[in-house]
Amino acid sequence: MPTENVHGDSRLSFWLRVREYAVPASMIETATARRSAGDWAGACAAAGIDIDFDLRFLARSRGHDLAARIRSDLRHLAPDLLRWHMPRIAPDGLLRPGLTVSLARYDAAGHDDPYTVHPVRRVAPVHLVARTPPAWADGGQRISLALWDGSRSEHGCWGDPRREARPDRRFRLDLHRHLWDARRTDELRVRSGADRPPADSPPPPDPALLAALPPGHRCAVDRWAAEAGILLRAEGLTSGGITVRLGARRRLLLNLVADGPGPPVLRIGAAPADGSAGSLPILPDAAVRTLPDLDLIRTGSIEAGRLHPLVASALLPDRAPTGRTGTADRVGQPRLVECRGARHRIGPVDGVLAALDHDPAEIRREELLAALGGSPLPCLRAIDAAHRRPDCLTGVRERLDHGDIAGALAVVEGLLGPDALLRAGALRDELEAAALRRITYGLFRSGLTGPGPDRIPPAARRPRDRRLHPRQAQSR
Repeated sequence: MPTENVHGDSRLSFWLRVREYAVPASMIETATARRSAGDWAGACAAAGIDIDFDLRFLARSRGHDLAARIRSDLRHLAPDLLRWHMPRIAPDGLLRPGLTVSLARYDAAGHDDPYTVHPVRRVAPVHLVARTPPAWADGGQRISLALWDGSRSEHGCWGDPRREARPDRRFRLDLHRHLWDARRTDELRVRSGADRPPADSPPPPDPALLAALPPGHRCAVDRWAAEAGILLRAEGLTSGGITVRLGARRRLLLNLVADGPGPPVLRIGAAPADGSAGSLPILPDAAVRTLPDLDLIRTGSIEAGRLHPLVASALLPDRAPTGRTGTADRVGQPRLVECRGARHRIGPVDGVLAALDHDPAEIRREELLAALGGSPLPCLRAIDAAHRRPDCLTGVRERLDHGDIAGALAVVEGLLGPDALLRAGALRDELEAAALRRITYGLFRSGLTGPGPDRIPPAARRPRDRRLHPRQAQSR
């Protein structure tokens, strides 16, 4: 892999780390096997996704037709693929916190496809949404699935009303079902622009659009017109203005207009005089920039075997692998240590990391000598370093940050043995911190911490004390 491409581009380096740790191969294999067996709930559990609604309750309260349509989508939901494509933030590539993403929209007329022009509705549509917890409760990087219809119902079907949040207009996976629906993953090749090389991508017809883009951008400009058409049709329109968000403080106002007999094109637009620019549809973030996996492939930064199998089969149909491979840590194998002029081995014995080339009597003498202040054997120093700050600490920390508890423990057990007792040090601190984060997330899910009906939110103004302030008392 040409590392100069990765180190020379922070975006490539960022996504390479995400692809390495965020969705481990074991999660993909387990979730895929359960989904293939028809166990959509088990697939969600394998992918770290919680379910916040009850389909039986939904059928009784909203009708069997709606419940059947949602159940059909859930059976084809690839939760590991959803996690693969969820929005993430720098610098660690963690899930964007406090986010609500619409996955599918169901209206009373039965049209749940964003490609269809929707009639005027009298009943608010129901959205299948994916939610991420706030940053202070993101232990395990878990995602929850819920139903949202704009109300703050107390029904258990809709999840906890205290955490109801409107779906973010910037992240709309209901317009990009190929990013989570196993039935439509083949669309990824066309929707990402992978069906043609970059040299064949036509420039936008409006030169002012290119001039408005930031230097060195990785925007999928050649797809904007088609994606804008999908967005406007989902809003019941055939043309009009849209907003493209290019950064925290940078917006583009574009108009999709007909230009002759060909397909509509995008033109730079002016801000409406009535200040209604904020109500314009926003081009989803998944359509604004080039697909990260496509950038990684084209720069040679990643092999097809390290991609999600559904992504690899869509982007590289001619050479897609049958399964995903990773760059797992070399664990469970004896390590060599320079010890008193010779190379000795250390490795797990009876579930505990031990010096393999020293007899037990010598080890006991050396441990007693070290307890009295002497210098221990290099093999013993290496074992102590492995407990406190091993070479694999970075990989363990990354796995813990992304919620791969099983993978992190497998690395630790392969290094130290399954029966080893961790000594005080950085490794133990990381594992304890991960356990505390999971406890915090559990408290958040149960409503025992964070904002609630009987508690004052952290950002809210606290009620004034009825007692007089000392200065006010003196003034009286």
